[in-house]
Amino acid sequence: MKDLCTVILAAGQGTRMRSKLPKVVHPVAGLPMIAYVIEACRPLLAKRTVVITGHQADTVREALAGEAIEFVCQPQQHGTAHALLQAREALTGFDGDLLVVSGDTPLLTAQTLNGLLQAHRESHALATVLTAELPDPTGYGRVVRSATGGLLRIVEELEATPQERQIREINAGVYCFAAHALFEALQAIRPSAVKGELYLPDAIALLRDCDGGVQALPALDPDEIRGVNTRAELAEIHRLLWRKVAARLLAEGVTILDPERACIGPLVRIGSDSILYPNVTLEGQTVIGGGTTIYSGCRIRNSTIGSDTVLLDGCIIQESQIGDGCQVGPYAHLRPLARLQRHAKVGNFVEIKKSVVGEGSKVPHLSYIGDTTIGDRVNVGAGTITCNYDGFAKHQTVIENDVFVGSDVILVAPVSVGRGAIIAAGSTITENVPPDALAFGRARQVNKSGSAGAFRSKHRKG
Repeated sequence: MKDLCTVILAAGQGTRMRSKLPKVVHPVAGLPMIAYVIEACRPLLAKRTVVITGHQADTVREALAGEAIEFVCQPQQHGTAHALLQAREALTGFDGDLLVVSGDTPLLTAQTLNGLLQAHRESHALATVLTAELPDPTGYGRVVRSATGGLLRIVEELEATPQERQIREINAGVYCFAAHALFEALQAIRPSAVKGELYLPDAIALLRDCDGGVQALPALDPDEIRGVNTRAELAEIHRLLWRKVAARLLAEGVTILDPERACIGPLVRIGSDSILYPNVTLEGQTVIGGGTTIYSGCRIRNSTIGSDTVLLDGCIIQESQIGDGCQVGPYAHLRPLARLQRHAKVGNFVEIKKSVVGEGSKVPHLSYIGDTTIGDRVNVGAGTITCNYDGFAKHQTVIENDVFVGSDVILVAPVSVGRGAIIAAGSTITENVPPDALAFGRARQVNKSGSAGAFRSKHRKG
């Protein structure tokens, strides 16, 4: 079997988006849209993946940081064929199959790409193009076939005749090529008479009469090939994506009370018997265990939620881990690197950042916990604050097992509280507390009997 190289076209500016950002990094359900294309290509096990950048190339690189991909820059954008020519040097010596996809098609699936690749290899064609039948083909290149149904050429809409514009079969912009044949054809492509660009679809007509020929494979689901060129199309992509994901999860045993108001990304995984209330947003590579209930208004991104956990209304959870049997919210905020162990509880208007809350521990009300390690079976009273930042650096707070922290306590880091200690309400703790100690850190209360009336009288006269 021949080696496979995937080439993703991501050089365009996307002027109709009216944005400072490159089109392919616009977020779709919490991830850059090009990330979905890379995810769809991943199961094909390509030997190499090349992304062709152009407009704001550094921004695209940053969005894909950590991916095992190569970048080729197209400084001046002169069309899709010109983009592939920029990769010729990088692919010198490669003689396998090239899978070419656009970076702005986030609904593409691995199944469709694998079907295209298999059809290409079984037919030994020089080029195989993915097509789709659309009720309204406006904006797409049209697929022109012979009287016997063979693929003749692809014509861009701007250059199509009125008769050709009536064709409803469109070019999806996804191709498999024999690499050696493609680069020879690219050299022969001439600029468009209308836009002066070098169009990759023109390679189809050039390869048609060569040994091996060309073929077109219709997509089973035309929605998959939808590209994003405008904000309206971006909104439509979200709607289609959320609907498809909700249907899949319902079939897998997840209860979604209102699928039309469930905003769930395609990389999210949820265990059976979980319940999602309306207006829940789940983004990125979020994983949720079975039997978990998520109430309305929660937004979760790139996080792991255990089984049999309850997330009450209005919680924001980002890049965090929550264990089994926990309760969070309402209106709690878990910032990146928050970690809740089994049966922990984080209550209303609590913010957790880069901290561990141990098994069975509770932070029930109105508290900020940052850069802190909390042990098991700890109770943190209402209004507790860990002062982790001195204006120059972040410092750690450590609260060991079985500690009781009273309400309205300020812990000035770096500080540690030993196992079993008790901290009195209203204390400011600036020194380490030994195990089993009772710590007070507040001024002595003074009561002046009978002075309240005199105080009021003085202020009334004033």
